[in-house]
Parts: sequence; C-alpha cells; structure tokens
Amino acid sequence: MKPAERVAVLGDGSWGTTLALVLARNGIQTVLWSAFPEESARLARDRSNETYLPGIPFPDSLELTADPFQAVAGVDFVLSVVPTQYLRDVALRFEEAIPADMPMVSASKGLEVDTLRSPTEILAEVLGERPLCVLTGPSHAEEVAKGLPATLVAGCEDLEFGHHVQNAFNSETFRVYTHQDAVGAELAAALKNVIALAAGICDGLELGDNAKSALVTRGVVEMARYGKMRGARPETFFGLAGIGDLATTCFSKHSRNRSVGEALGRGHSLEHILGEMNMVAEGVWTTKALFGPESELDGISMPIAEQVHAVLFENKDPRRAVLDLMTREPAGEMDGLWGEDHA
Repeated sequence: MKPAERVAVLGDGSWGTTLALVLARNGIQTVLWSAFPEESARLARDRSNETYLPGIPFPDSLELTADPFQAVAGVDFVLSVVPTQYLRDVALRFEEAIPADMPMVSASKGLEVDTLRSPTEILAEVLGERPLCVLTGPSHAEEVAKGLPATLVAGCEDLEFGHHVQNAFNSETFRVYTHQDAVGAELAAALKNVIALAAGICDGLELGDNAKSALVTRGVVEMARYGKMRGARPETFFGLAGIGDLATTCFSKHSRNRSVGEALGRGHSLEHILGEMNMVAEGVWTTKALFGPESELDGISMPIAEQVHAVLFENKDPRRAVLDLMTREPAGEMDGLWGEDHA
C-alpha cells in the first residue's frame, strides 16, 4: 500500500479530535467529521475543540465537516471514533457514502448493549465486510493532544493494512505496534473499562494500594478468560491493549470510568453521576452488555465484573461487593485461562 495521504476521522469527541490532530501533524490531509452541523461550524470557527481539548489549536490543514460524502471523498481509509452505543446509527448515515472496498480503522471502545457486538462487528454488519483494523492502547487524549509520548497497538488480521495504519500514525511522540489479534485488542479495549469502574470504587472506599493492585491484576485474568471464549489470544490481554490500557485507565486522574467508580464508592447514585458528565463512560454500558440478553458468560468466571454489574444496576452496596469478592471459594490464580499445564 502507498502511504496514506488523506484520512477521514468520524467523531469529534476528545479522542477523535486528538487522533485527527496526530494525523494532521504527520502531514496527512485529515477531515474531522461531526454528527452535528452546528458543532462542526463551531469547531471550524474556533479552530479548536474547547469542550474536550481546551487550549489545543487545530493545524491549519485540518478540515471540518458534517457532510458524510464530503468527509470520505478521496480518503485512503476511514477512522471511526464514534462512541459504541451510537456507532450503528452513525454507520447507517455513511451507508451510501463509504465505498464497499474502503478500509476502516476503529478506535471506539465498548460493546453494544442490545447485541454484545464490538465496534468492528457493527461496522462490518452495517457497511459490509472490508479490511478492518483496531487502534487501541494506553492513551489519554489530554496527554496525546499535548504531544506527550504514547504507545498503541494496531490489531489487524490483514498485516499489510496494519502496517499501513502504523505508518500513518507513527511519529516522535506516538508509536504504534502491530499484531494480528484484532479480536483480542478490541475486547481488551472494552473490558478494561469495566475493571476501571471497580478500581474507582476501591478509590472511593479508600481501600488502599494493595486492594487496588490486586483488583487490577485479577481483572486482567478476567478479561483474558472472556477474550479466549470469544476467540482472542490470552496473551493479547497482557500487552498494550490489555494491561497497558488497563493500568492507565485504573490509575489516571483523566479516566472517566475510574472517576465514575470513585463516585459510586463515595455513595453517589449512578443516575446522578452520569447526569453530571459531558463525556461517555463506556464501562457502564459494556458492563450492562456483558450481563444483558445476549450474555455469553455461562461457565466463564468474571467475579469482578459481576460485582460491578450488581453495584451499577442492582443497587448493591459497594462495601458488600468487596466483601463478597474477598470471601469467594479458594481458587487457582490462572484457573480457566492457560490450562492445567500452566496452572
């Protein structure tokens, strides 16, 4: 593949805007699409996204539009950064605009509540099969937009396309690795937000460093168990897409999901917390999806996720949830993951 010259970014939230900045700073003609014409006009006028990334100016070359056809005209690939719960509706708006053979990259994180579909599964279902790549890893928008170093992974079964994406994004401050487990990378991106909610609850309850570190470590195992069941490689969850992103999300002041968990631990209701937010905490909806009508958890041990669901949607007291986790039946550390020969 020839180097990317023009890319469309769908979604003008903090992460979509940041990735558009990365591409534009790399000299790639970049179009940032907004779902709302008035928002696109405001971004074009201000030449910055003051709602999500205040004080970060747009490069002169960055284009803004709310027109699907204008956004994808002449691009080498489309990057979707639409929140997962809105992705299906947005994809339907692009049905006529995106060519059938157009490669796509997804940087969305989560699982669709009603279907348990991942973002790339939604894109393939609505827009048809095509080369798809997952871009994910430890990367808070607030830091990347300022040019602080970050490292991600491009998970793609088509390694040639994976290298194409890698080359488009790589810079002095933004490094991308490739591997071919797109399923694992995408599931890790979704599931780490569930564990981050639990980590935030630990903070809110002031349970200390020991408890939080144990929870994060056990959370990786839960994520890998679930991923293995859905066809992912367990080792993916111990790399950048898994434990790397998990560490950032569980410990950073920027983490929306950790912050939601902390507020829950301090006694606030979920309704109140979400009502005060202007961003999306994907972990809430991913947790709901995991235990929804399409749940696939029969026989999969995910006790942390189960307790998070109980706190979020069954009004369980967070302290009771912690006690129930600590008093479960004794078990082996890697049960259900690597097999008896790795026990």
